[in-house]
Amino acid sequence: MENDKAQGILQKRHWVFDLDGTLTVAIHDFAHIRNVLGVPQGSDILGHLDGLPEAEGMRARALLQSIEEELAGRTEPAEGALELVQLLHGRGTRIGVLTRNTKENALTTLARIGLMNFIGAGDVLGRDDARAKPDPDGIHKLACRWGVPAAALVMVGDYAFDLETGRAAGAGTVHVDPARAFRWPELTDLAVGSLAELAQALQTSVSSSWSAICTISS
Repeated sequence: MENDKAQGILQKRHWVFDLDGTLTVAIHDFAHIRNVLGVPQGSDILGHLDGLPEAEGMRARALLQSIEEELAGRTEPAEGALELVQLLHGRGTRIGVLTRNTKENALTTLARIGLMNFIGAGDVLGRDDARAKPDPDGIHKLACRWGVPAAALVMVGDYAFDLETGRAAGAGTVHVDPARAFRWPELTDLAVGSLAELAQALQTSVSSSWSAICTISS
């Protein structure tokens, strides 16, 4: 990827993060969750539940909620999550979370991993607050809330849904993949192995910009 493009992403001041597997260590066993809920393997869980008869869908969603609540109670921060969010917050960046989980579970998780001091509750959107990713609805809602065009935002995530969401909204996209397989290059503006790596890139970008300013000023 071109360095200029990466620099452009890193200089943006409105960042949106996926939650599970991005800000947190990935602990969701989606194959198991599909089995428990009776969702065919490979199918979108939320999309499948939306297509069920009302009563059956309500029971399945309640079961999904209980599974997610249990997971939220034992989640841990991803490598570099606190460092990166603190760094962004310190430079005046607006930070949001867009998740296919519920807002309630997202707030519980963010509190558990120590990030709620840097992210306003109103900037956390769950599946009941916006149409689920990969629909760009959540990106557009955060952009409207922040008073900027969607193109001013960066979407950070670990899965295709996150990257598709950013692309569809015209936002920058950052793929975080500890395995470094980077399976969706066509959807990705910047690829990193961890949030710690992203924080390092951001620090380098800020330092370079400051050096350039100092050079021009002198």
